[in-house]
Amino acid sequence: MDIERRNNVVVTGNPRGRAVVLAHGFGCDQNMWRLTVPALEEDYRVVLFDYVGSGRSDLSAFSEDRYGSLDGYARDVVEVCEALDLRDAVFVGHSVSAMIGVLAGGMAPERFGALVMVAPSPRYIDDDGYRGGFSAEDIDELLASLESNYLGWSAAMAPMIMGNADRPELGEELKNSFCATDPDMAHVFARTTFLSDSRDDLKAVTVPTLILECTQDVIAPREVGAFVHQTIPGSKLVTLDATGHCPHLSAPEATNEAITDFLARLR
Repeated sequence: MDIERRNNVVVTGNPRGRAVVLAHGFGCDQNMWRLTVPALEEDYRVVLFDYVGSGRSDLSAFSEDRYGSLDGYARDVVEVCEALDLRDAVFVGHSVSAMIGVLAGGMAPERFGALVMVAPSPRYIDDDGYRGGFSAEDIDELLASLESNYLGWSAAMAPMIMGNADRPELGEELKNSFCATDPDMAHVFARTTFLSDSRDDLKAVTVPTLILECTQDVIAPREVGAFVHQTIPGSKLVTLDATGHCPHLSAPEATNEAITDFLARLR
């Protein structure tokens, strides 16, 4: 199988630089990183890709069995890194991709040397002593709404997820991205995402890790950022002066500064 075609892999930047792999979240594609890439291209080899079912990926490669768990997406990440022969790469994952990066690092530790988690959440559903931001009933309703009327769900949820109501064009972009995703494949990815529990996997992370959270985020409240920080030994938590769940779009300057500062300290 042509892995690079399957995941619409794009490589840019400095071919002699350390590889930085940018991984998008649910309902998005690699275009969501367009404001971050220019901040990295001079010094780093930047790798972009689309998960199967998103963007310009090969939709014929989709399998509900494979992508019914985060492990399937993590295997895709490892296979992309193998195809490009990446070693000691920095994985930058937004939202659910932060946890996919954790899993990929466990599968192929030689491929990854550092981790950047942008608005991560290891579990979205509240649990005893843990606040994920949603009750089980909330998630059941969210998934039922998504599966019964995906376009309507996208129109309602995208502005809420993005935040920044004073900048409606951001919510509109996220809505359009959601709507461009195949609905059946989006249903699978949504269930995989919102029902996941990767809390125990965080304990195995040993590489330098940066966690970026926003001051207000309806998907990943600040208690989640604190939990991730406390669970990953030696991690660094930065609270961006940003709101919403997509700071790489709503506050790219602050996001890029935090990422590039972290990368510079890895040298």
